[in-house]
Amino acid sequence: MTERQGQRLFVGGEWVEPDAGHYPVTDPATEETVGLAPEASPEQVRAACAAAREAFGPWSRTRPEERAAVLGRAAEIIRDRLVPYAELARAETGATAGTARAMQVGVAAARFRRYATVEPAEWAVAPQINEAGPMGKAGVMGALAVRQPVGVVTCITSYNNPWANPAGKVAPALAMGNTVVVKPAPQDPLSVYRMAEALEAAGVPPGVVNVVSGRSVAVGEASAESDDVDMVSFTGSTAVGRRIAEVCGRDMKRQLMELGGKGAAVVFDDADLASAVSGIGTTFSFYSGQICTAPTRVLAQRGVYDRLVEQLAMYAGRLKVGDPREADTVVGPVISAEHRARVESYVELGRKEGATVVAGGERPPLERGFYVAPTLLAGCANDMRVAREEIFGPVVTVIPFDEEDEGVALANDSDYGLIDYVWSGDVARAFRVARRLRAGGVGVNTVGRNMEAPFGGFKKSGVGRDVGSYALHAYSEVQAIVWPG
Repeated sequence: MTERQGQRLFVGGEWVEPDAGHYPVTDPATEETVGLAPEASPEQVRAACAAAREAFGPWSRTRPEERAAVLGRAAEIIRDRLVPYAELARAETGATAGTARAMQVGVAAARFRRYATVEPAEWAVAPQINEAGPMGKAGVMGALAVRQPVGVVTCITSYNNPWANPAGKVAPALAMGNTVVVKPAPQDPLSVYRMAEALEAAGVPPGVVNVVSGRSVAVGEASAESDDVDMVSFTGSTAVGRRIAEVCGRDMKRQLMELGGKGAAVVFDDADLASAVSGIGTTFSFYSGQICTAPTRVLAQRGVYDRLVEQLAMYAGRLKVGDPREADTVVGPVISAEHRARVESYVELGRKEGATVVAGGERPPLERGFYVAPTLLAGCANDMRVAREEIFGPVVTVIPFDEEDEGVALANDSDYGLIDYVWSGDVARAFRVARRLRAGGVGVNTVGRNMEAPFGGFKKSGVGRDVGSYALHAYSEVQAIVWPG
């Protein structure tokens, strides 16, 4: 079975033909067809959810060490197949070859390895002396808090990383004893089927992992609405997250939502400019700006504003935009022609709103591919749409401010609150400002992340936290067991 012959769905441990046929997956760099992805029917999605429900009981009762061993074997298989897996990911997403290897497939393998480590699922609660219980007797009560699996988890994943994002959901969910139905993004689902193959080869029992894909909205709706599903874990836009949350609310399903972002980068006069420029510059290069954690909204203190704009413009102008297969390419294409048009419309909107295009703003002179030039918009105000709405492309806006309180107020004046950033030579001030920012995470003089730290957002950037041990909590219910001491 190859992508060219037409990928099959993975349901109940079987590779099955899709009821609604296949559709082409397009390479964003060449506009050629990478392969044929399956279009599931809603009935097949419900069958996948039913298979996951049937498999849940036996899998949840499997010893944690046995589940961990399966995840460990999957990590080794993914690592051994890194080259072909990364080539497929590069072709599906337009990511550079290095990013596909290290940040997509490499991170996925690391996440499976991480959750192959068994962690305690129960912990003692300090004894409590009760003056009088229900029977009128005083006494000491012991208690144990136990993590129990939620049940069947639907994982709806994003297109910007078809390896790391699904792995970050599937691995901790399986480690906790849940079963999963994965609904990958329609733009690049083929990589997720390779992940399913790796898990199958690692010995995951039938029905524990299911993958169904499709362009139809009905596919995603069926995967969230099924009565067999106990939880939905979603990464994507806030607009879609709202609709999923409504479904979860009706049936009291657990949810984990990692939604949009419009990260503020607060740069003070005493900042290390080279560090700030290279960090903010990742918006141009990393996934071509198609990442919710990017510092896309730069708030620059007046004393450093002009120099920062000048250096960011120079940085953007040096980046090579082109074929992601070439070793010196830094900026690849965005995911589709439709998304390119959306990003370009925001750049034009910025011009109309009064912003100055300091770098980029024009389509790169390449014959094929969905490329957007790294674009810097200066002279922006925080009420402009380009400064408030998630563009999801290689576009950065720069807004000036005077005093610390104004910078904090501007940063917090946003519907989003995923990841913000602070650059300052005064570390005490940087941490003081970080504590005042209404965001789920704050980078201080860095855009790096600690993958054991909780990840998630405030406001319209999401609900819940995952990564590291926090993901084990996210994919579990906490049960209290109490007894007389």
